[in-house]
Amino acid sequence: MRSGLKRGLSAFCAVAICAGILAGCANGNNEKKEPASVSTESSATAKKEFENKELNAAIFQGAYGKDFWEALAKEFMAKYPGTNIKITANPKIGDMMKPQIAAGNPPDFIYLNQGDQSGLTQSLINDHQLTDLTDVFESEALDKDTKIKDEIIPGILESSFCKPYKDGKIYLAPYNYAVEGLWYNKAYFDKKGYTPPKTWDEFFAMNKKAKTDGRALFTYQGIYPSYLEEILIPALYSAGGDKAVNEFANYTLDWKSEPATKTLEVFEKLSKDNLLMKGTIALNHTQAQTAFLQGKAMFIPNGSWFENEMKDAPREDGFEYGFAGVPAFKKGDPVCALASIEQMYIPSKAKNPELAKEFLKFVYTDKGVELNGQKAKAVLCVKGATERVKNYITKSAYNCYSVAEKDVHLVVAGLTPIAKGSTINVSDEIYKPISDVMNGQLSVSNWSDNLNKTYEQIRQELKEQE
Repeated sequence: MRSGLKRGLSAFCAVAICAGILAGCANGNNEKKEPASVSTESSATAKKEFENKELNAAIFQGAYGKDFWEALAKEFMAKYPGTNIKITANPKIGDMMKPQIAAGNPPDFIYLNQGDQSGLTQSLINDHQLTDLTDVFESEALDKDTKIKDEIIPGILESSFCKPYKDGKIYLAPYNYAVEGLWYNKAYFDKKGYTPPKTWDEFFAMNKKAKTDGRALFTYQGIYPSYLEEILIPALYSAGGDKAVNEFANYTLDWKSEPATKTLEVFEKLSKDNLLMKGTIALNHTQAQTAFLQGKAMFIPNGSWFENEMKDAPREDGFEYGFAGVPAFKKGDPVCALASIEQMYIPSKAKNPELAKEFLKFVYTDKGVELNGQKAKAVLCVKGATERVKNYITKSAYNCYSVAEKDVHLVVAGLTPIAKGSTINVSDEIYKPISDVMNGQLSVSNWSDNLNKTYEQIRQELKEQE
């Protein structure tokens, strides 16, 4: 299923960034090499001392595992003699930390996304219990003569993935990122002479080819419809640009507006024109993805982790992962894709924030980038990271990042926090109705009516909270 980076729709506001600014991408060479020896010791690092040398780090042990953090801690302790970094990693780390945090004794450093099912990170954001990290990114990198903020992929620090409030300060640090959109079988397309669609008209026109070849045009992870954010958000950007996506994120979007209607109608058309693979709505993520790999559908939404997640699944002969992004509504407009960002932070009540900040800086060194590629098989939100980890990530991940770098406009998007104590699950309100749309039981008109009511309630609750 989705890794920790896939959080349904977490509470972030939206900003679009052009993929042309992304770093070089990894290739398909899976040869395992030890990271190059990179000095992370500047003169400042060599002299820096900390009164408190004990650091407790709580790590979400999801798709990226814990090996990177343990290896990074070992490297850090070697560079800072006398320090002791204790790594606690668990898939349920959010729930494990709740009693500790409630008692006023949080870890010093946390890697846990805002959309984690425990709700812990979201609670800390709502309660303003995060340390301001702006000074970390304004400081000089530990291994080069540039500021750390200049090492991060442009557009990410400016988003509410990192700035959850409206004070212009950074409270959540970016870790790994992924690229998401539509996938296809490249070997099959090459054999048939098919070209991945660049517009929705081209996409729907491919249904004739799909039927001729005995395939459905589209499938998705039926009982997990939040996967369809990977289509909805880029499509909304294509239809209405930054304005529409920002309104979406801040609950001011009129779901009856032209951009919103065009976006929602994509899903209705998949149902009305019988383009959806039979039985899709009842399938879980692995079932739908396996059906796609076996050639039962031409397209499916997913992210750059796709190949690794399905490495043991059966597939049609010669299958090769291809990333198509999300088509544009207008010919000549760019194909889009959704970007997801992992988050790290320091609780405001951490006992050792200074050492935690130094450890965070260490994540962004070349050594950190390479260790992350080797151990987590992932790409940090750092310029050039994909090129430095190309020997450790899958071929499809390389191809996905390559397409994003050259041909796709990335949209970093999500939802801003709703009122504290609200019972509204915004992701469910947006995506769960898609099953009824696909079944022909719900019209786009009624869907948009319901979404406008939900957004109005959220705005009212936020107003009352002021």
